[in-house]
Amino acid sequence: MSTDTTLATAHLTPQTALLPAIHAWEIYLKDQGRSIYTIKAFIGDLQLLASYLPPDRSLGAVGTAELNHFLSWLQKGRGVPCSPKSLARRITSIKAFFRWLQRGGVLMVDPAVKVLQQSVISPLPEVLTPEEVERTMQAAMALRTAKKPDVRPYLLLALLLETGIKKGECLTLARNHIDLEAPDGPILFVRYASPASRYKERKIALSTDWVSAYQEYLLQYNPAEHIFPWSPRRLEYLLEDLGTAAGLTKHLSFDMCRWTSALDDWKSGIESDKIRQKLGISKIQWREVSLKLRQLAGEKVE
Repeated sequence: MSTDTTLATAHLTPQTALLPAIHAWEIYLKDQGRSIYTIKAFIGDLQLLASYLPPDRSLGAVGTAELNHFLSWLQKGRGVPCSPKSLARRITSIKAFFRWLQRGGVLMVDPAVKVLQQSVISPLPEVLTPEEVERTMQAAMALRTAKKPDVRPYLLLALLLETGIKKGECLTLARNHIDLEAPDGPILFVRYASPASRYKERKIALSTDWVSAYQEYLLQYNPAEHIFPWSPRRLEYLLEDLGTAAGLTKHLSFDMCRWTSALDDWKSGIESDKIRQKLGISKIQWREVSLKLRQLAGEKVE
């Protein structure tokens, strides 16, 4: 049992009503550095549970059967569509909340343990073919070498295809996250401010081609701190414009570049765990990602 969890639940008892406990959990999640979007989703799910149960229902009186009835009501009795993805998230929220209470010593038995988790595999992502990658890189190179040269589109596209980093990671990328003098060659250090996300931190090798474009970029733009000091939408437009210039029928995006990068590594025979670490995802997340990569690569999946 962690000290942080014990302190956060110290004022709660099995007789505490659900809503005060949900509020305490919200404070705990904020203290742990969880994202505002995660907290909003988790708390919304638990408040929905609180609205379903009798107002005077205490934590210790909530049982597994009641939780299963709630989930059944979400799917069949509420009258509001509940997608498989939403249902899976709500189950995750319930399990995380009651696990926190049990680990904090509030409950001796976790009523959510026997609630069946429902995993949802989303549709296959869209990726670029090797020919489309080549066309898009050529369109970016044309901008890089134009009469009024702009290396920014090339730098962004090449970075995403080489490293597979996410949009949020790209937006927070700072100049001191690039180490051109690393002993084994230039690297990108993906870093996180929140302690809860430190497990996603990793070092990714950078090619000499990207380093050359980066040095041009520093001369053209000389960013003060963040490498791409623009809004998310501005960078999304930049990718969309590149896709248009390359004649793509697909909508070029951060996510498409990330999956294209991962698929290229997969087809190149890179060790699975190295791809997982490069993407900065957990072993649980990798199960679904690796399944999709196998399907995208045309491998037989049983």
